[in-house]
Amino acid sequence: MIESFKKNKTGILLMFTSSICVCLGQLLWKLFTKGSLLYLLFGFCLYGLGAIVMIIAYKFGSLSVLQPMLSMSYIITIFLAAVVLGEQITPIKLIGILIITVSVILIGGGDD
Repeated sequence: MIESFKKNKTGILLMFTSSICVCLGQLLWKLFTKGSLLYLLFGFCLYGLGAIVMIIAYKFGSLSVLQPMLSMSYIITIFLAAVVLGEQITPIKLIGILIITVSVILIGGGDD
C-alpha cells in the first residue's frame, strides 16, 4: 500500500490540487448568483486551472489510482459549503465523508 502512494505521490498531490481548484471555482459560481461578475470569471479561471492540473497529473501516476482521487472534491465541497455558505454537515454527510475517504485510501494504495 505504501509503495503505491510513493509511486503515485506527485500525481495524487496534483489531483488533490486539481480538486481544490475545481471546488473553489464552483463555489465562486455559487457566489456569483448573489454577487459580482468577477466571481463568475474567477470561478471559470480556477475551474480551468483545475482541469489543466488534472491533465498534468495523469503523467505522474496510474489512471486507476488518480481518477478516483477526484472524489475528494465531494469532501472539499462539503467543508467549503459549511465554512463559506453556512450549510450544515449532517451525520449522513459525515458517514459519506468517511466512506469516500476510506475508499480513496484503499484505491490509492491498491496499485501494484
